[in-house]
Order: sequence, then structure tokens, then C-alpha cells
Amino acid sequence: MPTIILKNQQIINHQSKMIPVSEALNLIITHCKTSRVEEKSLPDALGYALAETLFAKMDTPPFDNSAMDGYAFSYALWDKKNPLKVVGEVQAGDEYRLKIGVNEAIRIFTGAPLPPDVDTVIMQEKVERNDDKIILLDENLKQGNNIRPKGSQTKKDDLALEKGQSITPAGISYLAGMGYSKVKVYAKPKVSIIITGKELVKAGDTLESGKIYESNGIGLTAALRQLNIEPVSVALVDDVSEAIEKVIKNQLSSDIVILTGGVSVGNYDLVPAALEKCGVEKIFHKVKQKPGKPFYFGTTANALIFALPGNPAAVMTCFYEYVVAAIDYFTQKTHLKSLQLPLNNDFTKNQGLTYFLKGKTTEKGVEILDSQLSYMLNSFAIADCLITLEEDKTNYKKGDVVPVLMIA
Repeated sequence: MPTIILKNQQIINHQSKMIPVSEALNLIITHCKTSRVEEKSLPDALGYALAETLFAKMDTPPFDNSAMDGYAFSYALWDKKNPLKVVGEVQAGDEYRLKIGVNEAIRIFTGAPLPPDVDTVIMQEKVERNDDKIILLDENLKQGNNIRPKGSQTKKDDLALEKGQSITPAGISYLAGMGYSKVKVYAKPKVSIIITGKELVKAGDTLESGKIYESNGIGLTAALRQLNIEPVSVALVDDVSEAIEKVIKNQLSSDIVILTGGVSVGNYDLVPAALEKCGVEKIFHKVKQKPGKPFYFGTTANALIFALPGNPAAVMTCFYEYVVAAIDYFTQKTHLKSLQLPLNNDFTKNQGLTYFLKGKTTEKGVEILDSQLSYMLNSFAIADCLITLEEDKTNYKKGDVVPVLMIA
């Protein structure tokens, strides 16, 4: 059955026509689902998005403590005239149980708990000490100085981190400080890569006439690692229907399957038919874009299938513009930054296609690089972004503001 969706009260068939980029993205997101939820130890949760809202388990700090190495005393019991007598000492991790009297102080160190009724700390650099007496030299000293009050960061049951928050090193430290050791996060997707093409040879092997070195699998693996995702498999398969079908069936347990090559209209573009035989439901095939017009997207009950054109620049472009969007939805985390920047140069394009151009950001905006054809990676190798030029607009001038997707 053709895939249909209801949009603006109209039934639209997406399988038999070339669709705009915006519609392709919408259909991909429509068919995405959020990831499995799994529990991770705090160190292993780095870079994941929280799948739960977390609340403070305790007051932090859990007690009033000193923010400085210095001397602690009761401001109300200091007569402002006489030196203070040092009657004890407390370090971080210790506890001083005796009460502090009139004109008395204790030596205290950063993080040490304050004794009862003690409410002020003077830093050690601002006293003059003679034996067990100290003269206070801080003319600006006020009650409560250099104290970290109990619960001044968070109070028990306060909101700590919201669901969907990306977990950073500081976030891990923050949660550990209130007693968390494990958290629930959205799992990263299991991603399989299938590279098709009789002409492809692995790097390091002998390059015979008519062959080329395979680069798409290596490039996609690196791009996934850029998102801290390790592919579960990378398979290289010949342009033979049975072989392609077999490797597809073996990888459909993954959450995302990425294929390259064999999606156009040539005699050896066997991927769409192989996907159909493997039970993949085609959502769309061909997008009004350059590069990557033959881009295919389909689904099974559990997997998203992205079949990309074989040209290397088209592969990387479709990955960044579409596959990453699905990964973002899956993990509930935005991996790449989107900006709006002025162009540094003019550009003229054909009407009817969205252009994704390799670009390089500068202090003044973004520059469209040379070598934009879909087989050319030399400009991609130095690009730090992809520039989107609208389908219906043909002439762009220096200074025009355009959408930019940062890829490096």
C-alpha cells in the first residue's frame, strides 16, 4: 500500500513524486520515535540526554561551611575591640562540637562545617596572628561573610535537572554532589552501514583498472563517531540483488540502517527493489535537492532506512541534513548547531532544487567553497558547515543571510 499522511486536510501520496526538502524532513521526523530508556552510571552518562526529571535528594551544601581558609567566629559575640582568641581548629570532613564564646574563634579550612552559632569567617590573609590571638584587619567584614549556607545551591526536593537535558561533565559533578550514582537516559541508536558497489575496493588493497577506493563507509563511521555513536556493523556488498537482500535482512534489527549507492535508475541500482523484498515500506524516493536527489527513506516496524546516493559528497550531505535529524529525535538531543549567517560571496543556482553547499565560516559570515559537485570531497574536507539555498530562489548576493548547519 502507498504511504499516505494527512496534511492540511489533504491526502498526499509521497511515493510517486519528487518532494521538497522540508517535506522530506517532516516525513522523517513523523516516522521517528524516541529511543529506549536505559540506566547508566554517572560517568557513562556523559553526552546522553536525561530520560527523567531529577530532584535534589538533599540540601546542598548539606551544612553551613567555610568558603575560605581562615578563622570562624560568632559576629554577635565579637566586641569589635579586642583580638579574638583561637580556641580550636576544624578541617574539611571534621566536626567541631564545642561552642564558641565571646571574642573566640577557631581556625577553619575551606569546606569545613561551621560549629553551632558561628556565622562569619575572615580569610587568613586579613588577620594578624600572635600565638593564640588574632587581630582582624578586614574593614569591610560583615556578618555572614565567607559562608556557604546549608541548601544555598539546592534544597531537598528542588528541581535539579529537567528531562531532556544533555549531561555534561559539570552536570555529572553536580548530580554526584547530591548523591546520584545512576541516571536514566535515552539510549543511542544502533546504526548499521551498508555500502553497495562492484567497483569498490577497501583502502590498502590493490587498485585494479576500473576500481575505486571505498570511502563512504569510513566517512559515515567517522561522522557517527563525531556524534559519539559507534556503528554496529559496516558491510561492503557487490551489485547483486541476492547479496544486497541478504545483508539488508541481517541488519534490520538495528534502529537505523544507512545504505549508499544503487538508489538511482540505472540497471544496477538494485537497492529500492531489494528493500521492498525485505519488507521495507517506502516513504519517499527522490527529493528536490542538490546533491542527493535520488535519496530514499523507508521504514520497518523497528527500523528507519536511509538509502543515500553513492557519490561521497551526496552521502555526507544527506547524512548531516537528514540522518542526524533522526538521531536527534531518537536521542532527544541536538547534535549540530544551526545558525543564520550572511554570505561572503554571490551565487546563482537553478530554480526548483534546494542546494546544500559546502561552506567555511569567517569573521564576516560564511563563504561558499569551490568544488561543489557531488563526487568532490576536497572542499568537504575543509568545510565546517553546510549552507542551505532555497528551492525557489535563484540569485544570492553577498550579505544575504542564509541557514547554516555547523558540521565541524
